Amino acid sequence: MDAAAPAPPHPHRQMTTPASPSIETLTEVNLADLLDSIGLLRLRGTPLSRLFLPAARRFARTAHEFDTRVGAHGLSQGSAWLVNRMTAGIVTAGLEHVPASGPVIILANHPGMTDTVALFTSLAFRPDLRVIASDRPFLRALPHVARHLIFLPDEEGGRMAVMRAAARHLQEGGALLTFPAGEIEPDPAAFGPQRAAASLQNWSSSYTLFARLAPRTQFVPALVSHVISSDAQRHPLTLLRRTPHDKEKLAAALQVALPRYHDLVARVSFGTSTDAGSEGAQALGASIAAQMRHLIFADGATQPTAGSMDTLQRADVTRA
Repeated sequence: MDAAAPAPPHPHRQMTTPASPSIETLTEVNLADLLDSIGLLRLRGTPLSRLFLPAARRFARTAHEFDTRVGAHGLSQGSAWLVNRMTAGIVTAGLEHVPASGPVIILANHPGMTDTVALFTSLAFRPDLRVIASDRPFLRALPHVARHLIFLPDEEGGRMAVMRAAARHLQEGGALLTFPAGEIEPDPAAFGPQRAAASLQNWSSSYTLFARLAPRTQFVPALVSHVISSDAQRHPLTLLRRTPHDKEKLAAALQVALPRYHDLVARVSFGTSTDAGSEGAQALGASIAAQMRHLIFADGATQPTAGSMDTLQRADVTRA
């Protein structure tokens, strides 16, 4: 089966199908994800799991409203609503580097769940944006959001279908967002630029194949930071996790689950646009990695200014 989702809806068209998921369905999915991030998935279905039910249900209501708004108003407007709920605002730098039309791939780091909606909001001028996303029950439970996604299966056998679907979208002049690390990465504002830069070693270079499959494609790196609270990293539940990666995964889950961590101003910075040129895939990969390192260390030297989402919306996303 082709992994591509149907074409995204017109941003102002009221969607009647598919039906929005029930809050109970989303609650169960969120509860399983939260238990998994804590390392207590074995408690699923037991009375002890009910301790985490209020947090799971609270975010389920938010996710249900988010999906409904995406269905009614499009991905960027629905995401702007969620950013307003989950953060204290968003500032953006380098947005002028993203082509307003034509094939482009945005290559972003992945410090936490809020980073995706910050990117969707920033890229509102590309309503043709499609996203390569890991195939997870939570995303499948958001049917309107899923229409904008190209699901990446865990099995290697299904990945060629993803590449074909993504290449076809680029060949038609579309915009594509992907996360080359394929997993949660350190937020440079929370864990420091050295750790964030080191995580680039885990980036897959598969995106360079699109230089051959869709030769007109532009490649733009993007850095998202200030989306993981240092307080979330120190939550007592993180003591249950042993490895830094598992602690970061849990902190990201707590970031979205608990309202007291929603006081950060997210920052999205875009690097310059690059094509493969005549130097090939290896040079393209090296160029993207160098730009990402520059964005990471430059981010540490500046701080975003706080502002309400309403103000940033009226300004069509602040550009630093």
